[in-house]
Amino acid sequence: MKVAVTGGTGFIGKALTQVLLERGDEVFVITRKNSGDDSSTRDDSSTSGKPLHVVTWDSLQNNLGILEGLDAIVNLAGESINQRWNDSAKARILNSRIWAAEQVAQLVKSLEKKPHVVVNASGISAYGISQDEVFDESSPTAVTDFLSEVVKQWEHAADRIPAERLVKLRVGVVLADKGGAFPLMALPYRLFGGGPVGSGKQGLSWIHLHDIVRLILFCLDDDSIDGPVNASAPQPVSNDEFGRAIAKAMGRPHWFPVPAFLMRLLFGEMSTLLLDGQRAVPKKSQQCGFRFQYPAIDSAMEQLVGKRQRSQRND
Repeated sequence: MKVAVTGGTGFIGKALTQVLLERGDEVFVITRKNSGDDSSTRDDSSTSGKPLHVVTWDSLQNNLGILEGLDAIVNLAGESINQRWNDSAKARILNSRIWAAEQVAQLVKSLEKKPHVVVNASGISAYGISQDEVFDESSPTAVTDFLSEVVKQWEHAADRIPAERLVKLRVGVVLADKGGAFPLMALPYRLFGGGPVGSGKQGLSWIHLHDIVRLILFCLDDDSIDGPVNASAPQPVSNDEFGRAIAKAMGRPHWFPVPAFLMRLLFGEMSTLLLDGQRAVPKKSQQCGFRFQYPAIDSAMEQLVGKRQRSQRND
């Protein structure tokens, strides 16, 4: 398969690219900026028999032919939301996602042969904030805060991509031992200061990095999957349950509650990432036969931190 990945330098994109190469796919990582020559292409022959190409959007303007015959595009590009949400940051977060979707739409329109599938990243925030409801892909979307408004406009831009099959991957909190939000979320527990944040009742829709990579591949390969797909584990948890799972895996206490007002004081509007949430379940992918390697938070935490803790105790 010939696959283009935007946002391929992020921690999800890097993991996806690695697995694509390992299974023998030809991969084009499209970036805004390249560390070397804009037209550079390199062959990662140590991983597979097919090359890894690294190109910029600018270089493609004069060399679009290299993408003819694409089978799939995975769009993971977008400014990180893990920053203080002042007006300029919020504009970057929104505009970067719309820009990336529009670039993919223009790319697909320009190709003589259209790719079979485009997987465009989106967010679980599509459903808005709720403490009690559980959302699957058939649930209505809602605009309740900044992130849900971003997802609304993001998916609207993605709808203009003229792909044979468009998957809108609504991504939850991606857990990995390196990269993403998890190392920072786990830090208080490493320092023996972990506990519930705010009420502790807010929902957290999460997914292990291994599973989101596997799910993206599943969406690429299964022609029956189309439209919204929740990229979240089948067992969402509360903030309190999430913290207890970290504490259990690390052998640390879960005892130090962090009041909501302190989170708002420290992080401003971005504190909604910790104080609010929603519970989403991956009904569509499971109905199509996808099986999660880490469906429950305890097994995910054991893989992420449990082995490391046992190794440190044995040293």
